[in-house]
Amino acid sequence: MTDNPLVFVDGDKIEVISGGNFHGEPLALAFDYLAIALADLGNISERRIMRLTDESSNAHVLPAFLTKNGGLNSGFMIVQYTAAALCTENKVLAHPASVDTIPSSANVEDHVSMGATSAIKLRQIGRNFAEIIALELLCAAQAIDLRREMMPSAENLGNGTKETYSDIRKVVPFVEDDVYMKPLIDSSIRYVNSKIIG
Repeated sequence: MTDNPLVFVDGDKIEVISGGNFHGEPLALAFDYLAIALADLGNISERRIMRLTDESSNAHVLPAFLTKNGGLNSGFMIVQYTAAALCTENKVLAHPASVDTIPSSANVEDHVSMGATSAIKLRQIGRNFAEIIALELLCAAQAIDLRREMMPSAENLGNGTKETYSDIRKVVPFVEDDVYMKPLIDSSIRYVNSKIIG
């Protein structure tokens, strides 16, 4: 007999096969690759947030920081800061744990997968990624409303966009003047998590 058996469950039938299936490297690699992919997708989302909030990047189609009264109000500036901070944390966490190994058990276990560390890092990157997407949805809804004011033909949205916009507007209102953004951010995060977790 060996440690770490494979367990197969088929209805009421349970089969246990021992065979020294002790190395977590395949899982560690998958966790690390997924962490890198989510960190990269978060970076892309943050860049869209930047374009929405930076009027020179969006060819002055939207006002600076998605607020009508720039200079008087800081608008969604802090939302972009938050997204940038989460992306930076993800970049640090995306360093693959599977490339590291510290021998243990008197050098008997001479190559350790570090799979548990990969999984823990992936979980945090996943949480951060969901928050970045929530921040983007917050900005996108504000941008849609601003465009509709300037250009009524912007009323038409695609089916998926229309549904998501409608859902976001049920939990987050249009921001006219500076407000404490955390409750709005938290509402958007709860919305995204409800779509991910169900």
